[in-house]
Amino acid sequence: MTQLKRMRMRMETGIRYILFYLFAFLPFTTVAQIQTSAGVQYLMNAPKDMSTDFSDLSNTYFLADSLASFDVAQGTGEVNWKRYRLSPRQAFNTNGYWPVRMQMLDFPDTQYDNDPNLRLQVSFVTPRTLRIRMFTSPVVPKGSDAESLMLCGVPPVSDAWTGADNGRSIIYKSAYGSIEIQKYPWRIILRDANGKVMTQTRHLIDNDSSQVKLLPFSFIKRGSDNSRALNPVFTLAPGERIYGCGESFGALNKVGQRVHLFVTDPQGPETEGQYKPVPFFFSNRGYGIFMHTSAPVTCDFGASYIGADRLFMADEQLDFFVFFGEPKDILYEYTGITGRSPMLPLWTFGTWMSRITYFSQAEGLEIARQLRRHRIPSDVIHFDTGWFGVDWQCDYEFAKDRFPDPVAMLRQLRRDGFHTCLWQLPYFTPKNRFFRELVDSGMAVKNAAGELPYEDAVLDLSNPQTVGWYQSKIAGLLRQGVAAIKCDFGEAAPYDGLYHSGRGGKYEHNLYPLRYNKALWDIIQQTTGEGVIWARSAWAGSQRYPLHWGGDAATTNTGMLGDLRGGLSFGLSGFSFWSHDIGGFVTASPEDIYRRWLPFGFLSSHTRAHGAPPTEPWLISESFTEAFREAAELKYRLMPYVYAQAKDCTERGLPMVRALLVEFPEDAGAWLVEDEYMFGSQILVAPLLESGTSRTCYLPQGKWIDYQTLKVYEGGYHTIEAGRIPAVILVRDGSLIPHVPVAQRTDQIDWNAVELYPYRVEPSTPCTGLLFKPGDAALQTIKR
Repeated sequence: MTQLKRMRMRMETGIRYILFYLFAFLPFTTVAQIQTSAGVQYLMNAPKDMSTDFSDLSNTYFLADSLASFDVAQGTGEVNWKRYRLSPRQAFNTNGYWPVRMQMLDFPDTQYDNDPNLRLQVSFVTPRTLRIRMFTSPVVPKGSDAESLMLCGVPPVSDAWTGADNGRSIIYKSAYGSIEIQKYPWRIILRDANGKVMTQTRHLIDNDSSQVKLLPFSFIKRGSDNSRALNPVFTLAPGERIYGCGESFGALNKVGQRVHLFVTDPQGPETEGQYKPVPFFFSNRGYGIFMHTSAPVTCDFGASYIGADRLFMADEQLDFFVFFGEPKDILYEYTGITGRSPMLPLWTFGTWMSRITYFSQAEGLEIARQLRRHRIPSDVIHFDTGWFGVDWQCDYEFAKDRFPDPVAMLRQLRRDGFHTCLWQLPYFTPKNRFFRELVDSGMAVKNAAGELPYEDAVLDLSNPQTVGWYQSKIAGLLRQGVAAIKCDFGEAAPYDGLYHSGRGGKYEHNLYPLRYNKALWDIIQQTTGEGVIWARSAWAGSQRYPLHWGGDAATTNTGMLGDLRGGLSFGLSGFSFWSHDIGGFVTASPEDIYRRWLPFGFLSSHTRAHGAPPTEPWLISESFTEAFREAAELKYRLMPYVYAQAKDCTERGLPMVRALLVEFPEDAGAWLVEDEYMFGSQILVAPLLESGTSRTCYLPQGKWIDYQTLKVYEGGYHTIEAGRIPAVILVRDGSLIPHVPVAQRTDQIDWNAVELYPYRVEPSTPCTGLLFKPGDAALQTIKR
């Protein structure tokens, strides 16, 4: 049997897998979306809509009313909360509900407060960051900042803020803005450095001028179990735009949307669910908020009421970090609290070649040989689900019949300049040989009966014993010569489960990806000295354990758009590095789509061809192989630029795939663009999202030089022809871009041959750029 026939057989196997995937899972997604939108939760791990709890007539509602006391020097006081119930109201054959004052019937009545005074605390972290904590119970939680996985350490304390009590309000100010705590009606008002109100909380009296009786800043006590949940409500100004919330695939501007911050498997980047939600957002009015919680949140950004941000939280306490400034300032401050992405090894920025899936040692070596034969610059070979004895059944061992000498294979690949990545997942089916060990040893998540909540055993990564067991299995592979591990899944931690941490799934479900990312990153870093994972799920803080990719995109224009939106939104949520499956994942990519996806893939921080076969260009056509090679050579030629920009991102909390609004916050048009991006700070990329050779682009103010044709454009809207590489690629006037001769692998790049290319319209224009070479101690600013 020829090698080509064997590869075709593997391709047919991959297609059968994809068809199974489609029929098994896509109907689930459709039903889950319908039921979630109706507020009904029938399907396991569908996104949680927390807003439904706040229209339940069986609950008791406590509305923030007034400031009962406050110590300015200590930053602590108490808020008085008035007790209400929701009462149905009929008017002209339309039913609604109004909040109505309530006298409690609790017994013994001497032991409980009808209108409790509960703690409020304000503290200051940096001149641009403050922290607000509020509690719904007299009992303050015991957890410390040092124990929070979301934080990168105990936040510092800043003395840059001054406070005063003017009789009507408590006001704290820094050089960048102020917070006012109004005594009655109770409000928190955030102002910028010029005194302009950016946003403020809503009070019940704000309903006086409206027929809509919107619940203000409040919390509930559920009639079902007396548990509490908070609903902070802030004003949303005309023209205000909200960004962030993780890898969201809808419009970048979240105003008008209801975003569920609940880790789920959305089956691709085309739906409202998220693999990587992040409880952080910022506004074009100059503020950002990090909700320091792992409990689900539904963010209603003007969806149900156009003038309000309603944050429906499952948590019983509020812990908000508030940031002041422009997008770059806010991202720097946010990542200062939750951590920044560390710099990754040079080889990770090269080409990763993969598919569903390579099944044997011979196949992996042949792929490596073909990459070199076709002179496609590349650095990583990835084996997906098929390297085990049974496909998808993770047992951390190469199939003995198909990988007769995996150590020899790994060494050969390394000699040829390839690092190797392996797939795995944290779920163990009953037929997996580790299933019984995990269950009997208490290393799987349990339910209320102390048994398994699912048929599968899900690793309880809040258990140090489980983490040690898991890391020992991974370390064995790393010692054989594996360089990276794909951190797949992680979105299905049991919401009703009980965890070794002592907490339930309400707090552990969203935290699971962070625990998973950390456990894997730590053992790779400890064993190889080069931390890198390839993860699908994430939560706040996961940016410390890069890198992440965009999930299972459809092989359509919609799939490419969803990936682009997701990557931009992810970058606006504190993540520097991100990738996606070039051409899409679900079926064999049509050649036209694959061609147009190539420059988007190679002009991302990390680059992987993966999905249903064939992904290998030589199995598609000779002309496509040439197009693939040219895109790869583009990135390898730009590797000094890529590497320096990556270093800059890790120091400032910025994304490599960057929304225009981050780089051009003063340009109103830049805030509207969601189908272009800055690749680093100096190169603008506009992918061709539909068939054709040109597209309409918005260019921020200034002059722009076409990277491929050197044609000059002014800021504004233009219809621009793509070059030989099918994308619009432009360079900012005044940029100094470092290049190197193309190498077939990153460890053969000649860093002594770096050439600095000035891009300027006028010969007198000074050019600047960045340079950072392997082994350098610091990033350099270069000028010409």
